[in-house]
Amino acid sequence: MGDKLSKLTDKKSDHFANMPDPVVVSASAKHTATLIFLHGLGDTGHGWASSIAAIRPPHVKVVCPTANKMAVTLNSGFQMPSWFDLMSLDPTGPEDEAGIKAAAQMVDSLIADEIKSGIPSSRILVGGFSQGGALSLYSALHTDHQLAGVVALSCWAPLHKQLAGAKQTNKDISYFQAHGDCDPVVPYRWGQMTAQLLKTVLPKHTFKTYKGLMHSSNEEEMQDVKQFIATCLP
Repeated sequence: MGDKLSKLTDKKSDHFANMPDPVVVSASAKHTATLIFLHGLGDTGHGWASSIAAIRPPHVKVVCPTANKMAVTLNSGFQMPSWFDLMSLDPTGPEDEAGIKAAAQMVDSLIADEIKSGIPSSRILVGGFSQGGALSLYSALHTDHQLAGVVALSCWAPLHKQLAGAKQTNKDISYFQAHGDCDPVVPYRWGQMTAQLLKTVLPKHTFKTYKGLMHSSNEEEMQDVKQFIATCLP
């Protein structure tokens, strides 16, 4: 099964072979840290670049990649930008394991690019919204690179049954998970269940609830993310 899965993951990696160029917002002062932020299903890097750039410290470069289009099972097979296939929005439903692992390899390559440019991994923060937040959590828990922190907005933990097998590399870094309690897309209860699960293995995990917030962000949440970035990347 392992060999079959690794072959499938390699095949899914082809999905990332010719990705659109990421949206990059250069640091406005000397570049000493990087924030990689992953968009949600059907979006592009442009959807988050300006709002993230508005809250980052001047020494932080922002990288917002755009996923290639793929047929998404949950959306009747329609093609749209997606990091991996989504089959269900049920925590016990089937998941695209090979696709998730291939997407995490793509995130790893973005981290490696920053390291090559002279930024240590401990000065790289990974985050995302919805499907992108899910991928940021999975990537942080399965990479060999020690990161500065993780921002996970309105999301869930993919392949959560495998959490016990997560690497120790980023167990002790800070995680900021946030969710609106009126989210009609990724149910708030799913966010709560994810937080309860992550707290069992991550000592520096914070979960924040935003009253009345649907499947989006608001000014209060963005200010909290701003504070988190500043704390992780001083």
